Amino acid sequence: MLLYVLVFTLVTASSVFVLHLGVHTVDNFQYAVEFVSQMWEQRHFQFLFNCIIAGLIYAFLVFLINRFWLATAVYIIFIAVFTAANYFKILMRNEPVIPADLTFLNGNATEIASFLPNGSEGLVRNILITLAIVTGVLVLFHILDSRKAIITSAKHKGLAWSARVLLTLTPALCIGFLGGTLGAQNSWTYTTAQKVFSDTPFLWNSFADAYTNGPLVNFVRLMYNKAMNEPSGYSKATMQAIAEKYTEEANTINTGRTENMTDSTVIMLLSESFSDPTRVPGVTFDNDPMPNIRALKGATTSGLMLSPGYGGGTANIEYQSLTGMSLVNFNPSMAVPYQQLVPSQKWAPTFNQIWNDAYGEDGSEAFHPYYKGMYLRDTNYKKFGFSKFWTLQEPNVITHQGVLGTSPYVSDEQTYQNVLDSVSKQDGQHPQFLQVVTMQNHMPYTDWYPDNEYFATDTSSLPDSERYLIDTYTKGVSITDQATADFLEQLDQIDRPITVIFYGDHLPGIYETANSDANNAVTLHETDYFIWSNKASSSAGTKLPAEETAYTSSNFFMSLAAEHMNAKVSPFLAMLTDLREEVPAMNTLIAEAGGIGTGQATYLDANGNQIDVSKLSGKAQQLLEDYKLVQYDMTVGKGYLKDYGFVEVPSASGKS
Repeated sequence: MLLYVLVFTLVTASSVFVLHLGVHTVDNFQYAVEFVSQMWEQRHFQFLFNCIIAGLIYAFLVFLINRFWLATAVYIIFIAVFTAANYFKILMRNEPVIPADLTFLNGNATEIASFLPNGSEGLVRNILITLAIVTGVLVLFHILDSRKAIITSAKHKGLAWSARVLLTLTPALCIGFLGGTLGAQNSWTYTTAQKVFSDTPFLWNSFADAYTNGPLVNFVRLMYNKAMNEPSGYSKATMQAIAEKYTEEANTINTGRTENMTDSTVIMLLSESFSDPTRVPGVTFDNDPMPNIRALKGATTSGLMLSPGYGGGTANIEYQSLTGMSLVNFNPSMAVPYQQLVPSQKWAPTFNQIWNDAYGEDGSEAFHPYYKGMYLRDTNYKKFGFSKFWTLQEPNVITHQGVLGTSPYVSDEQTYQNVLDSVSKQDGQHPQFLQVVTMQNHMPYTDWYPDNEYFATDTSSLPDSERYLIDTYTKGVSITDQATADFLEQLDQIDRPITVIFYGDHLPGIYETANSDANNAVTLHETDYFIWSNKASSSAGTKLPAEETAYTSSNFFMSLAAEHMNAKVSPFLAMLTDLREEVPAMNTLIAEAGGIGTGQATYLDANGNQIDVSKLSGKAQQLLEDYKLVQYDMTVGKGYLKDYGFVEVPSASGKS
């Protein structure tokens, strides 16, 4: 038995080390050693945490099979396959294996070999030969081992079986518990893992999470994806009734609308961390950092967007914009839908698909001047139906990659030029939906802009360290302001209808003084947005009434854009239009800097005041209930609404 314990410990520790080798495709051995040595050098115990998870898997196999050496062979094969899968997936796509990848095995197992990169045959062959030798040795050990079974009793067979079942279930339940709670922010497991094992979750980047915390921890963290509990009354009949209700509402709205959204190119432009710094209490300047956008907001549909994040959470705001879904309807454990939900969705309707339905698979493209694997965008954008995703990486590399000063990020002016090039290529072709996520104003805020006048014009009475960050950030806002004005001016010269939905995703997490005052909670979650159409658009110069647009949230952007464009809507957009009239803005507010994921559900009225949901009208309450049912059906439910054309827009085939 002592030999079993020694082998179990050695194999478990070695397997975690090997697994970490698979995460590093270049300088792997050095960093894998550092992953282990940090236990005594930095008192970081992620290696030990991975060993616990690996030990639970190993123990489960031992008691399930009840033959130590055979179970060891199965465990080693599992580790080898998992390591190889991680290695090849990271090599090809810069992201590790996640639970959603297991769905690929359903009916596609024979195609897995086609995903191996060229030149990998030798490595695969060596792995198979090594596994064959190791398995043969372990089978021999099993034959020579007089003990054979781990748990056995000729006199008490019932007791032996009970013990075996208990010992098999215990590690399985522990793994299930970890899988159900490790990814849930504010759960006991989530916080304990950080305190005890120095676990550092990277919910926005699965590769960084696997690299830093280990591939087993990353995999288990993403196991739980129960986005929503089934709402009361959910059934096919209920969803059919909802579909019929909002189809009728869409018909009513469309009677007064003369345009099709797909007759225009629509650019959904998420401006990283863009917001008005002078709206933050205690921050003042002698000069206006965003005069162009401020003037533009006065002339076109515009207002403030309620953001869930503060200093982080870009993908969640983006998710809401593209899908029309709201974080308030998800369970608290659903921290990042892009990571925990979308990869496993069978039906993932998004607004860009309206253009795909009208013009084919090249009806929509996406741009992000950074790495494609962040938030699993590469995987998710394919599921959403974007024909191309332009980034700094192959296969679709952006042409313009210039930066400002010593900043490491592609400037907004360069990002806009990539979009303009794409729009120009479509001259004479069909309109598109273009999804754009910028990077220029991403943290950190080091003094990397030359001739930053905001150091001198800052009249705030804040600590110097805080002013330094704010002034650098404000210079970036100023640069974005001018670049955006130039971008729109160039779009105005194009003789094809184009509408831009521009919004900042969240404030930067640099306002330490303002954030220390709880009264500023909502203010620090309000960013600027506008919807603008060029001269060739029938909606040029449109400005919807301020009482309709002063406050909103990103899940309502497409319904707002449709109204701005006087365009026909789907039953889904009709529901969002009705809901927006009753509850203009909703989101889950995260207070901490760098906040991402779950937070306090907050609702605002047309004047920006918080709403007590329990005191809403019966109509509003019903709309919220319908919204929850719709979101459940379209994310983790049975997708009944797909059969009723709930997301389809009438006459979405372009002009004849």
